[in-house]
Parts: sequence; structure tokens; C-alpha cells
Amino acid sequence: MKEKIRIASGQGFWGDLIEAPFNQVTKGEVDYLVMDYLAEVTMSILQKQKNKNPKLGYAKDIPELMSRILPVCKEKGIKIITNGGGVNPMACAEAVFEVAKALEINGLKVGIVLGDNIKPRLEDLVHTGTHLNNMETGESIGRYLDKILSANVYFGAFPIVEALLKGADIVITGRTTDTGLTLAPMIYEFGWKKTDYDLLASGTVAGHILECGAQASGGNFLGDWESIENMADIGFPIAEAYQDGSVIITKHEKLGGRVSFETVAEQLVYEIGDPKAYITPDCIADFTSIKLEDLGDNRVRVYNVKGSPETEFYKVSCSFSAGFSASGSLTYSWPQALKKAEAADKILRQRLDNLGLKFDEIRTEFVGYNACHGPLAIKPDENEINEVMLRVAVRGQDYYSIERFGKEIAPLILTGPPAVTGFAGGRPKPSEVVAYWPALIPKDLVVPEVKIMEMN
Repeated sequence: MKEKIRIASGQGFWGDLIEAPFNQVTKGEVDYLVMDYLAEVTMSILQKQKNKNPKLGYAKDIPELMSRILPVCKEKGIKIITNGGGVNPMACAEAVFEVAKALEINGLKVGIVLGDNIKPRLEDLVHTGTHLNNMETGESIGRYLDKILSANVYFGAFPIVEALLKGADIVITGRTTDTGLTLAPMIYEFGWKKTDYDLLASGTVAGHILECGAQASGGNFLGDWESIENMADIGFPIAEAYQDGSVIITKHEKLGGRVSFETVAEQLVYEIGDPKAYITPDCIADFTSIKLEDLGDNRVRVYNVKGSPETEFYKVSCSFSAGFSASGSLTYSWPQALKKAEAADKILRQRLDNLGLKFDEIRTEFVGYNACHGPLAIKPDENEINEVMLRVAVRGQDYYSIERFGKEIAPLILTGPPAVTGFAGGRPKPSEVVAYWPALIPKDLVVPEVKIMEMN
């Protein structure tokens, strides 16, 4: 049993810094590389890709990345854990094996966690009384069954632990909690049990700090952001974990960014809901119990985390088709830039109304004035604004109305206020609106399945 392990964050979302995983395994010593690719909307995108091609449905960046890091990880004994399997972990694993074969890497074991996709079971679940009521509205999912795009259960750390116990070098999952990716190697290496709630909560907090990548090491920092050094080559955070549950958050010395009390604390309060009850499939963590100690030299100790037993439910993340949307923009220049943009918006809305078009929502932003702060924005002196971008978006169920809106933007150039530019790319086209449906499901209705694939 090891005294400590070093777990490196490699991705905070699908589309994050491509060089980060490579830097994490080459710029210093780590034992695990964890990569979080999934968000709620990502699952629906991946499901659409799989519907078109059954060999897709996972983060397509992974094979190319593996071609760069597999030789390093194999040589150093670094294990890789990722939820980038999306809605098709098996296909992702097969793609990884293709890379390993091309690199002539033998003896690779890949663990795959399956069972999170319950979309094929929705009708039966509703029919037998599990209505997957929306956590915000209380409404049953039953009336939306024909519009559901994806439905995935958030598994936790223990299926990953099972894969590691079976000798996996790489673990690829579907919808696993962001925190579970980091917690799993701690459970595996330190022998923590399901009832070690304080320890599980400590690992969960470490996972929460790592889950957004460089957001814990100086990226997107709201404090003295100008003093963060070398953000062009920013280092992602690393959790140096100990058997007693204490964790030191750090980064590779050779890379930029900063790990400090402030950067870690700022990430801790990101997307947590009730700070006394941060609920995961593995435990409930009390974020009000956390203590931080800045040790200097980009090292922050996290300790004293308290936990309690997990709930009897898994969270389910569903997405469904909710109509269409389109947006377009025009830019008006000084003088009277804002006044021109406001007039153009009024003209456009009147024309849409005259046509009898139907929308659930029309939203206008004046970029350069209120796009960030909305109604809280302070209206500036007209002479102080060089330019304003008028950005209008519409959303609704009627495809024709959304499409016709796209044909009414360009005419404003010659039939509206003067000094306008910025129209490019053609008419705005309708795109499908994907809505989010959060729900709970009893744990006894869903069983994770762990498979091991081995390359001879």
C-alpha cells in the first residue's frame, strides 16, 4: 500500500487545452492521469453522433491523444482514467487498442464501465412506476419519451475501482461523476471502504478541485489574475493524496499558472449547491468542514473534510429536443451606435410581429453595453461608445418562424439605421434546442457493468 499518490488533472471538459494531458505525464512525476470530458449537453451531442455512426459516441480527441501519451504512460506506469467514453465506451476502448497496436504496445488492459445508459429502458421504467420526475418541476418524463435524446445515470468511483482491481491500465467510462475519476484511485491504492465516509468525502473534494482543469491553478481566476505567470503554458492541478485523506493540491514546477489558497478556494465554491451537502453517488461531503493551508511554492493542503452516507438514489441526466433556435448579429458604429442598434431591434421585432411569426422567446443583447450584465448594466454616454453589436436570438417550436427570422436580419442593412457592418456567414439557420432534464432513480434499478479488454 502506497503512502501517497499523485493524480493529475488532464482535461476539464471536451475541448479543453489539448497539450495539458501530454504536459501532465511528461513535465513531472504522476501516478494517475484523470480526464473529464463530459457535461450535460455533451451527452446529447455524442448520442447524435452515435446515431449516425455506431462506431462513434465518444470524445474523438482521445485516439490522437493516446498516440502521444500511451508510450510515456506505459513506460512510467501511469494509469489513465477518463469518462470520455461518453455514450460508447466500448468503441472508445477499441479505438485505443487500434492506437496501441500501431505503436506496438502489448499487454495493455482497458477497463470499461457500462450500464449508465438507460435510454432504452425509459418506457418500461415509466410503465412500472419510476417516472423520473424532473427535479425542478416535479413533472414525469412520460410525456417527453418521444423527444428524449439521451438518458444517463451518474455512476461514482466504485465501478472504476473494480476495473483497477482487475488490473486495468486504462479505465474508460460513460457518465461518471467528475469527482469519481479522482476518488477512485485513492480508494484503490489506500484500501478505503464504502463506509469510510470522511475519507471518501476528502477524495470527493479533491476530485471537485481537479474536475475543471486549470481553473484551480490560475485559469479563469477572479482575483489578481494579471499576476498569474505564464498562462500560455499553464500547468493543470495535481492532487497529492495521502492515506489519511489529506490532499496537497499542486502543479508541475516547470509549467505556468499558480496554486494558492485563493485559486483553490475559488474552485471549491464552483457549482456546489448546498455547501453542507455536496451529494455524489459515493458519499455526501460537507464543504463547510474543509480546511485549507497554503504551504507556499504552489502547494495547498486540503484537510479535515467530513462526510456522511450516500443517498439511495443515482442522479440521471437526460436531454430532450425542445424546439429550434437561431441568432444573428449586426454591428453599428459611432455616432449614436447604441441608439441605432436599439432602433434596429425595434424595427426587426415589428417586422416579425407583422409576419405573424410565433416564438417562445426573443432575446436581444447589445454587445458592448449589456451582453454580460443585462438589466444591471449602466447605460453609457452615447459619445463614449465606438460601436455596439446588436445580437438577436429567437427560440420556439415552429420551424418556419425560426427560419423566417433568419431572413429578416440582412435586410436591416439597407432598410434600417445607418453605419452598419458585421454581417457575414449567410443567413442564420435554425438549430435544434436541446433541453436538460435532471431526475433521480433508485440505485437498485441500475447496475454498473465492468468489462476488461486485454491486448495480447
